[in-house]
Amino acid sequence: MDRKPKQVFRQYRNNQKNTRDFELRWRTLCEHFLPVSADNPVWRLNRVQTANDPKQGWKLHVPATILNACDVLEKCAPFLVSRNTLFKAPVSLSELEKINTGLTYDYAQIGKFLTVYPQSIEDAVFLADKLHRFTLGMQAPAVPYDLQYRADSCVYYRYGAYVERKLKSSNGKSVQAIRDSKGNLVPDDREEPKPEWIFEDPFQPKHTSGEPAAGSIENPLETTYRIFRALRQRGKGGVYQAIDLSGDAPRFCIIKEGRRHGEVDWEGCDGFWRVRLEAKILGALQLTDIRAPRLYDTFELEDSFFLAMEFIDGKNLHELLETKQRRLPVKQALKYAAQIAKLIARINAAGWVWRDCKPANIIVTADGSLRPLDFEASSQIDKPNIISWRTAPFSPPFNEEFFTGETGETEDLYALGAVVYYLLTGKFFKSDSPIPLGQLRRNLPEKAAETVTKLLSKDPRGRPTATEAAAIFNSAIS
Repeated sequence: MDRKPKQVFRQYRNNQKNTRDFELRWRTLCEHFLPVSADNPVWRLNRVQTANDPKQGWKLHVPATILNACDVLEKCAPFLVSRNTLFKAPVSLSELEKINTGLTYDYAQIGKFLTVYPQSIEDAVFLADKLHRFTLGMQAPAVPYDLQYRADSCVYYRYGAYVERKLKSSNGKSVQAIRDSKGNLVPDDREEPKPEWIFEDPFQPKHTSGEPAAGSIENPLETTYRIFRALRQRGKGGVYQAIDLSGDAPRFCIIKEGRRHGEVDWEGCDGFWRVRLEAKILGALQLTDIRAPRLYDTFELEDSFFLAMEFIDGKNLHELLETKQRRLPVKQALKYAAQIAKLIARINAAGWVWRDCKPANIIVTADGSLRPLDFEASSQIDKPNIISWRTAPFSPPFNEEFFTGETGETEDLYALGAVVYYLLTGKFFKSDSPIPLGQLRRNLPEKAAETVTKLLSKDPRGRPTATEAAAIFNSAIS
């Protein structure tokens, strides 16, 4: 085992140890400051909610990342406990990690690490100021839709329910409710932090100038690009379809946003870092024959990094298979397999590991050619590293027995095998309970089926190269 695989192995081991140490520290803090189980198993409370507690009011949210959650709780909890203020936090750091993605739970939950329930308006204002001072300068994701206490603050707030009260909406669904100024039950809208029937925001100074700040930075999203559709929103950032007005004629483009402190992983990488990395990789790939999206522009706004890139018209392979009533014909599946293998060979030859090869990241254009997308998880071949988030069916399981620095090309080779398995069978490969390819699709060319099996081998040393795989898939259809 050479030096680089050993470095990656040590990084993996250290990450595992750090995760365990952080979780152990969190459990200890929970036992001390959050001893009460909530009705929702995701949360822990500092005390039991009583009949004397308000049913609704100004809620305070203090966000945190998985790396500083313990520090935030240690700074805030003693003060809140001393005042007998009700608050809650996640039961574990793995739950906080899910909350901050905006995927497992509602997008509006991002950043809601510490939720504080003040007793009154005056109490809310006092607590907000204290919590602001305790957490000033700490890294934290923004809380969607909430109002920020100050421009540099880790404290957010919204008016909402403290207890569960339900109301049937116009579409017949049951929604969380609060009482308005007239005592009527109305929906508790998480996207509306200050209901229209509340006229005053008690947290903001009463006398502020409405004039824009001098020397304000030009916003390309107001001058150069016109976003007209959000394709995806999550904790680390958003992906938007837009019109680029920078040239002589308008053109469609994709805007990708990476948020600072969004979905911080155990290595400390956030959405800002990932999208900035992708911009670097797209710029490098433009100098090759790899038809990745062309990079148009990059810029920073507030706490986000943006890249503008080519819009590639077509359907991705996942969408293509989902819309078909039957599996792809074997010949068509192997044609795609050969193209994907060639793509991976070129990406690796250019010095990069894709690390996110999956059907959803491969666009089929009108002429039948394939274009690769999404390089924010990529790394240089000579600088392997461990990432803590992956698309499970297309990522090799970590196996200490065969560990040889498999974050290099062999990681992409496994993904290639998993994608071709999916194209041929319509099912995801499960490494923990594998079903042989021949059981799901009969009469496959023997050499091609054998190649897919080798690509999915637990031992990365047994995987053929992408160039070898492309030749085999091509020969199977000729």
